[in-house]
Amino acid sequence: MRIERQALDDLNRTLEERVAQRTAELEEEMSARNRAEEALRQSQKMEAVGQLTGGIAHDFNNMLTGIIGGINVAKRRIAGGRLDDVDRFMDAAADAANRAAALIARLLAFSRRQTLDAKPLDVNDHLVATRELLRRTLPENIAIDIEADPEAGWIVADANQLESALLNLAINARDAMPDGGSLTISTATRRIDEIEARSLPGLKPGAFVAIGVSDTGVGMPPEIVARAFEPFFTTKPIGQGTGLGLSMIYGFAQQSGGQVEIDSRVGEGTTIRLLLPATDNGDQDQSRESLAVEAGQGQTVLVVEDDDSVRLLICEVLADLSYEAVEASNADAAIPIIASPRAIDLLISDVGLPGKPFAVEVLAEKISDMISKEKLAAPR
Repeated sequence: MRIERQALDDLNRTLEERVAQRTAELEEEMSARNRAEEALRQSQKMEAVGQLTGGIAHDFNNMLTGIIGGINVAKRRIAGGRLDDVDRFMDAAADAANRAAALIARLLAFSRRQTLDAKPLDVNDHLVATRELLRRTLPENIAIDIEADPEAGWIVADANQLESALLNLAINARDAMPDGGSLTISTATRRIDEIEARSLPGLKPGAFVAIGVSDTGVGMPPEIVARAFEPFFTTKPIGQGTGLGLSMIYGFAQQSGGQVEIDSRVGEGTTIRLLLPATDNGDQDQSRESLAVEAGQGQTVLVVEDDDSVRLLICEVLADLSYEAVEASNADAAIPIIASPRAIDLLISDVGLPGKPFAVEVLAEKISDMISKEKLAAPR
């Protein structure tokens, strides 16, 4: 009996040792797998960053060539007294600069750093108004249908950015239907609960309006859908797209408190839905009248801007419009001006000001105090 007991104890110890050994092996395998997955994610991040910077560098190089080249040619023509075609080169430089500004706007939208003027919008009315723009943009072999849910009501969004997003989606749909087809824009109410919100990053539970843009085009395979919102990712030939359209829409939706969904099947078409916060308040704020000061009466404008070139241009334009411009390169320099008895009729300020954090906070407090006392025009 004692021998059997000893054998059982030995067997039990052996099993425990094997279990412990196998557990350690599994933990090591899991650790190795986690390290490999983390290395893969880091590699994918670096690849995305490289793709992003490479795309930006390529596009900006072309734009800067147009800007710098146009200005240099114009300067040489002016110096030589050949003024007949100077406007042509200045127009080329301005066109390149505008394209650069549009690219920056898309990058800001993707990074959710753009300035939005979010207001209540009647979504169905907005779609009807946008339809004319789409009709002028799309070829005649693409039919445009609006399927508006009368219960959709109002959303909170930037009207211009929403129009730009719809236009981008329509252009993508056009490219997916080279032989023509049908583009359908729809609205529908949608309630997102906590469980569904977890599957939609950055989205909080609540009431939303889904704006769907559907086409009958070629569709996309799953591997393309998975990368559709990556910046500078495009399936179009070089020179026919920046790859920022969908990433801009994604950034706009998230910055607006919403999200974007995409459904696509090869040969069946694509549907992209913008989820934007719904609101019951359809009353536009009409109480705030225009507070812009009429030009030509010598009003004092404080310009707080750290970039010397930008500050110079703003002050020159203000002087041409008969304003009196007072300059400050940072928050530290602006505080004594605001604190002085000198009347300030308008403030033009950079969003991100350099200077000591305390000075920036004090400047913000003084601006807020002046607005409350109606000594300064409120920002619009």
